[in-house]
Amino acid sequence: MNDQKKLINTNIESSYLLPTPVEIQRQLPLTKTAQKTVSEGRGIIRNILDGKERRLFVVVGPCSIHDPKAALEYAGKLKKLSDEVSKNIFLVMRVYFEKPRTTVGWKGLINDPFMNDSFHIEEGLKRGRKLLLQLNEIGLPVASEALDPVVPQYLSDLIAWSAIGARTIESQTHREMASGLSMPIGFKNGTDGNIEVAVNAMKSSLAPHHFLGVDSEGRPAVFKTRGNSYSHIVLRGGKRPNFDPESIAACEKILEKERLRKKIMVDCSHGNSNKDHRNQPAVFENCLGQFKKDGSSIIGMMLESNLFEGNQPIPPDLKDISGLRYGVSVTDKCIDWEMTEKLIQNAYAEL
Repeated sequence: MNDQKKLINTNIESSYLLPTPVEIQRQLPLTKTAQKTVSEGRGIIRNILDGKERRLFVVVGPCSIHDPKAALEYAGKLKKLSDEVSKNIFLVMRVYFEKPRTTVGWKGLINDPFMNDSFHIEEGLKRGRKLLLQLNEIGLPVASEALDPVVPQYLSDLIAWSAIGARTIESQTHREMASGLSMPIGFKNGTDGNIEVAVNAMKSSLAPHHFLGVDSEGRPAVFKTRGNSYSHIVLRGGKRPNFDPESIAACEKILEKERLRKKIMVDCSHGNSNKDHRNQPAVFENCLGQFKKDGSSIIGMMLESNLFEGNQPIPPDLKDISGLRYGVSVTDKCIDWEMTEKLIQNAYAEL
């Protein structure tokens, strides 16, 4: 072993090449119908952020996607509901493929699609892109979290709205990436409830940046961004909930002071539900009441929802997903479809 090899890849056991983004896109090309869904979805969200539309913007769906079949069944129900309430409510399906972990755990469909630590990332990218195409084909816009800075090259043409999560909100890499993404972005407050980090992220993403990345051909590249003018804050609670009118007013003051758009989304899960999924409906209804008031800065809410309530652990000896309960989350606990439908229909009736 020469001296250089002793210094590099010391802790790398192996590596392999992935297909380039353009190769995956050729295998699973963007269709005209999907393109229309994405374009119109982004346009509606921008109009909501600009105050040109007064529709309640709701991002709703599983905490994470692990079973595309169950996701498609959920999407069919959500699309039907979306058509029924579209006059007053704009529904976007939460389709999260990557899960940031505090320590270790399942990292999501893209990293480990077979859920057995085999890490077939190429298969995960293909499954993720195929599902996004299917959802957009039925006319259902999707939302996701931007986590790995390479993944958007494979999937971003199919996403209407992205979030920068509480665990990555202080990351310079994610702020630079957000400044170049093509869709509106929601910035979550920090895990401890810190709003300033999300405000700083918004300010950073407005500015142009230069950063290293991978182009559609898989080559290292330097990207120069224009800055993303369509961003907003997402309040997800922290050490205590922050969806109450006093917390909303405090957030408004900070946004106004920093001359940022006073448009706020509330995540009804996580710290705002005290990590109890059964509290999500109460948070949603409280925020709906605030939304209905003239001049409200609330534009919408997020809900963690699945076909069935609760969650389930991933068994260490799992051979395939048939060993899991169908339509039940493997990450955060979710409310079930019946509760989701009831909340949305009641909100539509009130609006």
